[in-house]
Amino acid sequence: MNTSPGAIGGAAAWTGADMARRDDWIIQLSPTDLAELDAALHAHQAAGRAMADITPATFQLPSLAPKLASVLRDLLHGRGFALLRGLDVSRYTTEQAATIYLGVGAHLGGFRSQNAKGHLLGHVRDLGLDIRNPKVRYYQTNRELEFHTDSCDIVGLICLKTAKSGGGSRITSSVTLHDVMHARAPALWRALFNPMPTDRRGEIPPGMLPWFEIPIFNWFEGALSTIYSGQYIRSAQENFPEARRLTPDETAAIDMLDALAEEFALTMEFRPGDMQFIHNHQILHSRADFEDFPEIERRRHLLRLWLAPREARALPPVYAQRYGDITPGNRGGIVVRDTVLHFSLEPA
Repeated sequence: MNTSPGAIGGAAAWTGADMARRDDWIIQLSPTDLAELDAALHAHQAAGRAMADITPATFQLPSLAPKLASVLRDLLHGRGFALLRGLDVSRYTTEQAATIYLGVGAHLGGFRSQNAKGHLLGHVRDLGLDIRNPKVRYYQTNRELEFHTDSCDIVGLICLKTAKSGGGSRITSSVTLHDVMHARAPALWRALFNPMPTDRRGEIPPGMLPWFEIPIFNWFEGALSTIYSGQYIRSAQENFPEARRLTPDETAAIDMLDALAEEFALTMEFRPGDMQFIHNHQILHSRADFEDFPEIERRRHLLRLWLAPREARALPPVYAQRYGDITPGNRGGIVVRDTVLHFSLEPA
């Protein structure tokens, strides 16, 4: 069994209570930063470029780019998350705000497909769908999301509009969860290094099963990488009788992981314009239930990016079941037989 050598610690092993007393993870955009974003947007529009043309070279940010490089280092080698604050999204159309967001994201990594439809720009919005439908994902509803990871290196969100109430973003360090489980329940800690059948929710690449089997905790080349969706591990048990049955220790382990994720979480309430970026391999994220406004134009709306930086860590070969190619800079995302990559300004 390829378990870690024990407690890991370091900058990535933080608690929500500690982070709530600090604000060094909030990067306030300066007037110069905001002016550069505005200038880059207008240069993009004046050149008639499409969203697919956005790269660090086409979306130049002379002073902000070094700050974003520092953010990337903190994401990959430090605490694993950051919040950029200060963009006034009310000044921009949805397309303009999306363009700015993509420009910032391009300086952190390449864009990856977030669903079978090939969306490179995702929309987190309640579409009134029923989560009991096996192809519906939780971000398309107003339901609480349990702590989980996405299928990419870095997950980004920008808030365009907040809900009437609720919907707070919650994140927790999977390194902290690993270390606490190692100390409190070694047998359950070991169980999380076993491959777990996880429901693909109908997004099945060619030649693959409707589920994948990757350990939740993965120790590889001196780093812990975590991939987890308790909701979809449980739905694989419910929906696929042919998938391997979890052992009692494995079931108890994911229950404990969920409880610890709540215990050590940091909650942040987004303001319009806030941009959150998290390192998916060392952060679990979730969202509280929310109540939305009745008017469509006022409803909670976030845009999401899945990013693949060239500087990313090595991942174990087992990740190829979910990520496809595991080469840094060219991995992650969801691609099925008929996927066509594109940028959409409409939730779907």
